[in-house]
Amino acid sequence: METTTLQAEVRDSRGKGPARRLRAQGKIPGVFYGPGVEPTPLTLSPKELRKALRGERGRNVVFKLSVGGKDELAMVKDVTTDPVSQELLHVDLYRVFEDKVLEIEVPFHTRGRAQGVVMGGVLNVTRRTLPVRTKPANIPVSIDVNVTHLNLKDTISVEQVPLPEGVECTLAPKLTLVIILEPRKATAAEEAEDAAAAAAAAPAPAEGAADKTES
Repeated sequence: METTTLQAEVRDSRGKGPARRLRAQGKIPGVFYGPGVEPTPLTLSPKELRKALRGERGRNVVFKLSVGGKDELAMVKDVTTDPVSQELLHVDLYRVFEDKVLEIEVPFHTRGRAQGVVMGGVLNVTRRTLPVRTKPANIPVSIDVNVTHLNLKDTISVEQVPLPEGVECTLAPKLTLVIILEPRKATAAEEAEDAAAAAAAAPAPAEGAADKTES
């Protein structure tokens, strides 16, 4: 199983004051909790954490958390960031087990250009992530579906999405995830407005341009 090592230290102090002092030292506070473990306050390196979260797995990275002389498997449960600077302020790490199923959200992507889009249709994707159940070792980076074969009004539902082995989507099987919408037809009122706008934008005829008649 692919993991990312994350070093942490157990901290004794809690509260806003100690947390601010930690950040001033270039570190961030966190907490580790989950089945069979008491909530443990931690001190972590924001550099290591930020690098991992910016990787291809994002929030779904599995950490080998080294804390208190032991290695534990953990995933990010929640991250607090500064709304302006986006600086990491706090992280919650949740204990996971290699042999236990967990529920997470995985990015959902479409691949290719649909035939219906070439014909003028619009590709509509109803979800950007899919909720799945799987073990940590089977977490996919993303779930991708090829849409090149879709014509106008064609759809792809949950049950038609190919999933990696050991991964189960928890959405209803018939739920539509992708649809090629037909080009929207302009109403008579919109066509009239467009014609009026075009007439208003047309240059006015120059003075004296009227036809002259022989005297």
